[in-house]
Amino acid sequence: MTMMVRDEADIIRATLEHHRAQGVDRIIVTDNGSVDGTTEILEEYASDGLVDLHFDPVHQKQQSEVVTAMARDAYTEYGADWVINADADEFWVARNPARTIRDVLENTPRVFQTFLVPVIDMTGMPALEGAGLDRLVYRDTRTVDELRSLGLLAHSTPDAVHVGSPEIEVAQGNHAVSLPSRGTPARDDSLEVLHLPWRSWGQYSRKVEAAGRAYTSAGAKRPSPNHHGMIDYARMQAGMLEGFYLIRHPDATRLESGLADGTFVLDDRLTSLARYGLPDVPYDADRRTREIARVAPLARAEGLLFERARQIEQLTEELTVRAEKAEDRIRSLEDALADALRDLHEVRSRRAVRFLDRLANTAHELTSPMRRATHAARSRAGTGREGD
Repeated sequence: MTMMVRDEADIIRATLEHHRAQGVDRIIVTDNGSVDGTTEILEEYASDGLVDLHFDPVHQKQQSEVVTAMARDAYTEYGADWVINADADEFWVARNPARTIRDVLENTPRVFQTFLVPVIDMTGMPALEGAGLDRLVYRDTRTVDELRSLGLLAHSTPDAVHVGSPEIEVAQGNHAVSLPSRGTPARDDSLEVLHLPWRSWGQYSRKVEAAGRAYTSAGAKRPSPNHHGMIDYARMQAGMLEGFYLIRHPDATRLESGLADGTFVLDDRLTSLARYGLPDVPYDADRRTREIARVAPLARAEGLLFERARQIEQLTEELTVRAEKAEDRIRSLEDALADALRDLHEVRSRRAVRFLDRLANTAHELTSPMRRATHAARSRAGTGREGD
């Protein structure tokens, strides 16, 4: 497993303990300039042999390059059969709770090369601080429309797991690799990721600020399509981020209705890790109500804007497809016309030849009696002269 981390002290110990228990042999970690105690925790695990620790303090969103290097090391240095490229807030598990990551990958044919693993966003009550491992225990399956009314674009994008390779390239965000996929495990024999993207207001606000500054200075590099960081960075600069953080968490009423209709599904597999995470500091109810009220109208307006943008994008795609089909049809008709013109030319050529042949035959037929009569006359004239 590889991880590039920065300021994840609230949860990094739980992440490492979880994946050790899941049978991960080695975790190659690059610390990206942490200042909150993450580095010291990683050094503890490095001394125990679980973590191969590297350092890269540059904040230029060079994740793809760093993770690619670690993924290659996983094969060249440790002979990894399979490589997982994870984030600190991702807890990889087998879909079958009775199995481990190791169980699944040992029975996955390497000929598959790579396959996508669904990422499940976990939600629950918000908090000022804390890892949220015994609080964020609900699988979130809200519709995209509902998410957009809360200021979110979509659920998280699937991650890619891949066989060890010395030439692998990992895309920004860990959602794709350079190898082609040649198969996918059956659903009950595969993996999924329990993702805690919004663990606390303190952690999330620090993360948004760090990511926003890094992407701003990274030039042409951009986050993955479903990444909310840059939108939230703009909200932070406008003093609205806390309300947007809060509004994306379901309140008691929405949670109750969601549990009833299957929108939220209880999954408490991570609660045993709570002892390794930073304790929760709950929100004051008045503060939560006040901050949500500030952004609720804006969130609804943004949701409509996102929906209009989505509709325009779909229409553009449809028009592009229609234009491509029209171009293909025009090219087909042009080719057919060219073929018809060639055929017509050949037909005309053949008809001209046949016409000339018929004309010649007709002329021959018309002149044959005259030629015979002339020949006969010449013959008689010749005979008469011989008689004289």
